[in-house]
Amino acid sequence: MTQELLVSMIDEEDRDQVGPNRLDSDNPLAYAEYRIRRADTGEVRWVARQGEVIEGATEAQRRYVGVAFDVTQRRQIEQELRTSQDRLVAIFGQASVGLSELSLEGRFERVNGALCRMLGRSEEQMLGVHMDDLIHPDDKQENTALVQQLLATGQPFTLEKRYFRPDGEWVWVSSSMSRLDDACGRPVSLIAVKIDITERRRIEAALRDLNDTLEQRVTREIAERDKAEEALRQAQKMEAVGQLTGGVAHDFNNVLQIISGNLHLLAQHVQADQVARRRLEMAIAAVERGAKLSSQLLAFARRQPLQPVVADLGKLVSNMDELLRRALGEAVELVTVIGSGLWNALVDPGQIENVILNLAINARDAMQGAGRLTIELGNAVLDEYYVNNLVDVPSGHYVMLSVTDTGCGMTPEVLQRAFEPFFTTKPEGEGTGLGLSMAYGFVKQSRGHIKIYSEPGQGTSVKIYLPRTTQAETDDIVPRTGPATGGSETILVVEDDEGVRHVVLDMLAALGYRVLQAENGEQALRIIESGEPVDLLFTDVVMPGTLRSPELARIAQQLRPDLAVLFTSGYPQNSIVHGGRLDEGLELLSKPYRREELARKLRHVLNNRAQQTLAQARQRSVLEAGAGGASELLEPAPAIERDASLRVLVVEDNLDSQQMVCELVGMLGHTVSGVSDGEAAWELMQAQDFDILFTDVSLPGMSGIELARRVVAARPMRVIFSTGYGKEALDHLGFPAACLRKPYDLMELQAALDAARAQTPADHPH
Repeated sequence: MTQELLVSMIDEEDRDQVGPNRLDSDNPLAYAEYRIRRADTGEVRWVARQGEVIEGATEAQRRYVGVAFDVTQRRQIEQELRTSQDRLVAIFGQASVGLSELSLEGRFERVNGALCRMLGRSEEQMLGVHMDDLIHPDDKQENTALVQQLLATGQPFTLEKRYFRPDGEWVWVSSSMSRLDDACGRPVSLIAVKIDITERRRIEAALRDLNDTLEQRVTREIAERDKAEEALRQAQKMEAVGQLTGGVAHDFNNVLQIISGNLHLLAQHVQADQVARRRLEMAIAAVERGAKLSSQLLAFARRQPLQPVVADLGKLVSNMDELLRRALGEAVELVTVIGSGLWNALVDPGQIENVILNLAINARDAMQGAGRLTIELGNAVLDEYYVNNLVDVPSGHYVMLSVTDTGCGMTPEVLQRAFEPFFTTKPEGEGTGLGLSMAYGFVKQSRGHIKIYSEPGQGTSVKIYLPRTTQAETDDIVPRTGPATGGSETILVVEDDEGVRHVVLDMLAALGYRVLQAENGEQALRIIESGEPVDLLFTDVVMPGTLRSPELARIAQQLRPDLAVLFTSGYPQNSIVHGGRLDEGLELLSKPYRREELARKLRHVLNNRAQQTLAQARQRSVLEAGAGGASELLEPAPAIERDASLRVLVVEDNLDSQQMVCELVGMLGHTVSGVSDGEAAWELMQAQDFDILFTDVSLPGMSGIELARRVVAARPMRVIFSTGYGKEALDHLGFPAACLRKPYDLMELQAALDAARAQTPADHPH
């Protein structure tokens, strides 16, 4: 074959490798592979050639001598192998699971991107690292044993283990490892496939925890359901008793009022007849027992109209000492323990006294008239854990009243029914079974909590928790004892029950009052509108007709601002009582009442109204003098000792802010009262003494500045303004004051109070 023919057969892509230049060179190619195209079929085949060039005498005699063989199949196999390897590399690098090849010693030699992302490291950081350096210490022993078994037997394994990440987290991985052998069966390396199972393990752990606590949770849910059902049954029972009581109480108390009133009136005419006097006293005592029974039923049903005031229970219990000793007898030792720094509570004094007296009498009977009764008062905190199993008892600060005896105690069965109305263990005729139920209803109505601790033979302890208040103690200005005096004022009596109306008219006339009468609200309003002089409106709460008593009182006081109002009722329903408490600013005399109670209540209401009218007249005269004149009337505020507790009145229309400020002032050791508007603050100022007025500038109705002007014009007073507008709003006040800009913290509040304590009239408001 000539050189030209050979070259013409070689594929164009390979001619540079084995073409004429190579054949003609001084160093001819000994071996080469190239493609040729068959002339007959056009098929391209791979050919391997090996030989040498033999020189001739002439150029024409120069020849190539060698062999050629077809290597097409081998070249195809090699190409397929390279393609397969490229595919495997791509699969390894792009796999969604972690893939790695490790040396027989356990060091990473190849890793893919998924494994790097899983373990939070780059490829450079992974290569050469020993797997034991990344595995959790608790998982190393099992992993090492399985790897050794794999190297010895070739048996693959799968293990769930934890790997450490540079961010400090441990990732759970399911690792399947196998051994890679060579053609002779000798181990070459280890291949590992890893899947991130962190989320699965978290779910499994949560499921295990759920299963482990399922029984507890079911028990707790059943207990919660039982508690809710018991609360529902109790509420339904209370509602049923309340409906029954409310339906009867009004008419029953009206009947008692007629009997009581006539008995008291009759008693004025039989002073000399001892027999008649004794019978009247027995009848009056029976009426009072009936009234007490009605009151106890209303208290249990939480429908007793409470009139709570801020009270120091320590003083209240101390004042009851003589009464309790008489009720208990000489054989019962009375011990009273009052904790230091006792908080104030918002409570109806008369009702809490009845509760304490009933508990003391129950204790006396349980001790069979001899033993020790301990009354203890202290501060208490009911936390979230304690109230978790209680119904309608919020966590927080309470004043605790404990009554403990050394009596016979209660069995669990008796203890479970102790608060039920009419349930008693006393012999028939010796108890109504309403004492504890009345205490329960009163405490619940006062938003408190009551609990009995008792064991047979170990005595009984009743603990009452009443919510704490940071307000200052209210002075008890209602006289409870002393002579019942009358007056000469004109009283308009509004009562639909004819019998009650005649009795009340006779009682008032006997006290010296001029009396007018009306059967309903419409008649009473016509009397008011006629111009007839009236000093006090004495009206029943529940009356027929379209004009309700609260509306009658409102219209009447609009027509006559100096008119005093006193409500009376045997069951006021929701007319003037909301949330179990008498509406603020109202006066109520519950039926049935005695002549003395009526007389004292009337004088109390009339005197309060006279004081308010006098204060308003004095204020008007001061304001008429003008701002300049008011400034001249200012007197230096009296000095306050450096460490003395301040009496602070907080005026803030935002109730949340008001409560917050009162809490902070209380934390600083001062006594505090809070109101929502200037008008209420002004009225409270007439009844109580304060050292500092702490008021917002913007208030509904009377502004804080106007309120402060009135206050400092009427009496020397230190003033702190709380405002979000800055001091510029307080320019040209004309009297000394401090400014505390919102928002402020506890330290700023304390500094403002300290500054106000030392304030003098010469101080500038800024």
